[in-house]
Amino acid sequence: MSASSQLHSTSSHPPTDIHHPDATENPRLTPSDPSCSSELASLKIRLHKSLRQFPDFPSAGILFEDILPLFKDPTLHEALIRALELHITTNYTPPQRPDIIVGLEARGFLFGPTLALRLRAGFVPIRKEGRLPGPIETAKYEKEYGEDYFQIQSDAIKQGQRVLVMDDIIATGTVAVSPPWVPTKLISTAGGSAAAAGSLVKKLGGILLGYVFILELDFLKGREKLDAPLYTLLSLQETQPAIPGRRPDACLDHNQ
Repeated sequence: MSASSQLHSTSSHPPTDIHHPDATENPRLTPSDPSCSSELASLKIRLHKSLRQFPDFPSAGILFEDILPLFKDPTLHEALIRALELHITTNYTPPQRPDIIVGLEARGFLFGPTLALRLRAGFVPIRKEGRLPGPIETAKYEKEYGEDYFQIQSDAIKQGQRVLVMDDIIATGTVAVSPPWVPTKLISTAGGSAAAAGSLVKKLGGILLGYVFILELDFLKGREKLDAPLYTLLSLQETQPAIPGRRPDACLDHNQ
């Protein structure tokens, strides 16, 4: 934690009361100083250098982008959260900052809750089918070799709440209408897993501010399938790896 975010009190002059500031009062969350741009650029360079790539994992032809080093080192973890915080607080004025951070299963859970706390926002998980109790809403999306379902609890987002959707990497795919025999409420929209999550946010009455990702594989052009502003900290693989006989989206690093 930086010195600017600490309470200025001593044993001889203790604070008279304990106040919990909101995002508009906390100096960490209102970075208007021009140096913030320089800080963000420096953080992005540091984070980029810490990533690892593993060819042919989990199967031949896939170039795996490994973000786990960002969480193994606490200083890198803090740098990641700070970089995301800087982006949000410099691009969304206090009246428009998110009320809810939505994290996608599973890697969105690694940094979404921490960032939500930093922003004084709530955190809501979107999970795979069958993992949430109570009334739910469901969206189906297509993957390279099949389909999957995302679900959110029906009372997770209130009408009019402002929401940012977060995950580790932007992926591709198509959301489709399910067969009539599927015993859940489904919605349909264009795009992949992120778009499915955005559709669930809007289904519950939330205001979708946009999407935030750690990584983007530029050549996949996944951002073209999303219907709200998108921000990625880091860009990788600007051109498609030369892998004969494989589709471009086979280079994704996880199960989206």
